[in-house]
Amino acid sequence: MTGFWVMPEKDPCTWQRQFEGVHQIGGDTVIRFGFKLSPREVDSQGRVLTEGPKKKAKPDARYGACKENGLTCVRAAEKDLKAANPGNKILRTYAYDTDERFGPGVFSCPSMEHKITVGTSVFYRLIVLPDGADNATCDFSKGTGYDLILVSGGATDSLSKLLDLGDRFGIKVFPSLPPSPRDADTFQADVRHIGPLTDLTRRVTRDYAMRFKGRASLGGVYQTYELALRNWPEPDRVGTLQVYSAQNRVVREEMPGVPIMVSPYMDARKKYSYSPTPGQVAEGFKVLAKTGVDIIAPQDGRGTGKLGLFWPNWTDQPVDSRLKPIVGDTTYAKAYHAATRGYFAAMSVAREELAKEGVNVQLWANLEAFQPTAVGRCGDQDYRGNINKPRLDTQVTLAGPYVSKIISYMWNGFYTCGSPPLSKQIAEDWDRPIPIAASRQSRQIQDGLQITGYHLGDAVVSVSWSTLKEPRKIDSAKVGWHDTTPIAGLPQGAEKVWVPFDWAAVPKNTWVQVEITSADGRKAAEPVYYDNGV
Repeated sequence: MTGFWVMPEKDPCTWQRQFEGVHQIGGDTVIRFGFKLSPREVDSQGRVLTEGPKKKAKPDARYGACKENGLTCVRAAEKDLKAANPGNKILRTYAYDTDERFGPGVFSCPSMEHKITVGTSVFYRLIVLPDGADNATCDFSKGTGYDLILVSGGATDSLSKLLDLGDRFGIKVFPSLPPSPRDADTFQADVRHIGPLTDLTRRVTRDYAMRFKGRASLGGVYQTYELALRNWPEPDRVGTLQVYSAQNRVVREEMPGVPIMVSPYMDARKKYSYSPTPGQVAEGFKVLAKTGVDIIAPQDGRGTGKLGLFWPNWTDQPVDSRLKPIVGDTTYAKAYHAATRGYFAAMSVAREELAKEGVNVQLWANLEAFQPTAVGRCGDQDYRGNINKPRLDTQVTLAGPYVSKIISYMWNGFYTCGSPPLSKQIAEDWDRPIPIAASRQSRQIQDGLQITGYHLGDAVVSVSWSTLKEPRKIDSAKVGWHDTTPIAGLPQGAEKVWVPFDWAAVPKNTWVQVEITSADGRKAAEPVYYDNGV
């Protein structure tokens, strides 16, 4: 696992500790959340109000400081627009709070747009066309309506600091694209604001391209707004997909070659009619890929309980006790359409089918490093609980040989809290074996068993099935073959071990359990299974 989400922080020392911690356990990627574009009402005095219905909203203190020549920033913008043509007017006002400090690239029309510094507060005034088009002519003489975006920026630039830390620790940073406002009725991204959001995205990415061109630590950009992955009957009418497409087109124009990542969630619970099967998720994966993203990192769902960690031969077993508050005291078969592994397998097939169409997208896994309820909660984990390394190892196993990179939500709290914290557990037990797949494989003329996974060198392989009295143990250090050649399409560090095995003794249509133990006696947290079908 090599990537982690981090939350915005005001203290630069906290950023540094986070990057140090990520680096110490082998991380090379940091994804950060962003700040959403917020539509705002303006009162009769030209003051920007807090978010929400106008009757309940109050003047926003953050934007109360934004003044020019005795006028509020809204009134000053109106005055300048009307000076260009009395017919000009502001149709909508937006606020965008961020801890970034932008350069001149954020302005498309410096004659009407500028930076406003009031004491220690920094604002940016952006005048955008309501349809999101790039105002290349900057002609304000025609008398029309515009949208105003007031950006409250940081005194210093957080992204520059993150990229500096990335350069120092060899970590790729994925800053967030501006997230969309939410449609309160559909919970989708609100397409009524797609125009100003698109132009804000253009300004931000254009500024990034100017200030950070060639910067090795800028790994890509992240689509923060979440989406439930499913097959949509009418994808063209799904607001979030529309927003993704619009923003992704802008990123392609302004930052060609910079990867765009998105991390949708999945829900396999049978009690909800909208929950999709693996095949339906695979169809949704294809639709999402065609919005122009480069990396799709689905959430594995175990942290929320929307998915379970189980094998096809476990379906009649009771669900894990930590899942019972979410799905009830039931079996996996009754609770879920399929397991995490089944969904990633289906998306892997979809990814290969897309590649044949000329649509290339990477499939990553986002492992949720928490429990569905607050039992075991510590620090700032809100209503989620702690996990340990064996649970995390199990998640890696069940994500299987289907993903090219494994990342996790999230570093703050979930990896840094507890005694010992999860990050320390990883550092102290980093080389415990983690198998991810087993298969029947011949080597030269000898039949055998091949295991794919991590830290498999000199492992003892234990093979068993339901009718076998004693497991068969094979010491790979004595009779096996260990191959550390990088495996295309799998995360760095994935490797193989092969041991001779007589399959004639195994009944057909039997699930074979394969356990892996390191040379020093540490057993993998989770076995893998092989279906010895006809």
